[in-house]
Amino acid sequence: MRKLVAFFIAAALLSSCQTADDALTISSTPVAVTGPAAGAIAGDMASRLAEQIGPASGTTTIKMEKDTSEFATALDAALKGWGYTVVTDGKVAKDIKPVELAYAIEGFDGQVLARVSTPLIALGRAYTPTAAGAVPASPLSIMHRN
Repeated sequence: MRKLVAFFIAAALLSSCQTADDALTISSTPVAVTGPAAGAIAGDMASRLAEQIGPASGTTTIKMEKDTSEFATALDAALKGWGYTVVTDGKVAKDIKPVELAYAIEGFDGQVLARVSTPLIALGRAYTPTAAGAVPASPLSIMHRN
């Protein structure tokens, strides 16, 4: 009987340690990166992406969602600067298989987290915005997918 009572007490104590749901809380918020900071972050992320997926061979097409934000415009220009063909209207020739590119910019504790990903690779880095642009505040995070 004592073992049974001890079991129920232990179960009651352990059950109080559980959370109400399995959702993770996210304390980051989308942020508008403008001006020199957008250009600096987009330029750095485009160069890091080019290191990972290889140089543009004239036939490498990158497909992005149409977006009018300054960061999207800067990323488009930076990728074109590296020689990639960038498509934002979804119209790609039938014989071309584009590399789908997704990106996100989020603010956290005065810094900006930039993420760029394709189906095979994801890159992320934190930046500190400055008056002249932005400087990396963390090492580059690289994730290769199978």
